[in-house]
Amino acid sequence: MIVIQDTILSEELFDKKFTCNLEKCKGACCVEGDRGAPLNKDELEIIANLLPKIKPYMNPDFAKDVDKKGFYEIDVDGEPVTTCQPSGECNFVVYDKEGITQCAIELANNDKVIDYKKPISCHLYPIRLQKYKAFTAVNYSQWDICKPACTLGEELSMPVYKFTKDALIRKFGQEWYNEVEATAQHLNTSK
Repeated sequence: MIVIQDTILSEELFDKKFTCNLEKCKGACCVEGDRGAPLNKDELEIIANLLPKIKPYMNPDFAKDVDKKGFYEIDVDGEPVTTCQPSGECNFVVYDKEGITQCAIELANNDKVIDYKKPISCHLYPIRLQKYKAFTAVNYSQWDICKPACTLGEELSMPVYKFTKDALIRKFGQEWYNEVEATAQHLNTSK
């Protein structure tokens, strides 16, 4: 484990390779799993306020579902997560013509309709955060559906921390990420 400011990072962020390969997985992380995307409390208000601008990008049936039961629910751990369809899709999932998942929130952001990219948990994936009293654990979450991403990451020699650079800076700031890069350089020279 590596300590940077008030975070503890798994060494897997530096050792494991990862680059999403949507042509292979079709964005399965937005469909599979036992619950929706984790949301932090700030995001509940942000998404609630932006929902009228996001809905035009949503699958109309999923938007109706959000109208009925809301865009989030509380999971078994007492944490807010996005609501999902019985088939597993997050309610913000839309499919492109190749059958690859896209996020309605991100599509609205790409079109500059909103200035919020998407939930930080989605942006950080395959990194998962676990908040404790004194620190936040920053871990690599390995999942079988991401084998194509691991293969492509190996081919491109892309460590997890580099693949998730923009999301890590969004979450923890540039100074924090600079420390991550310095740590990576130190780890590489000591091997």
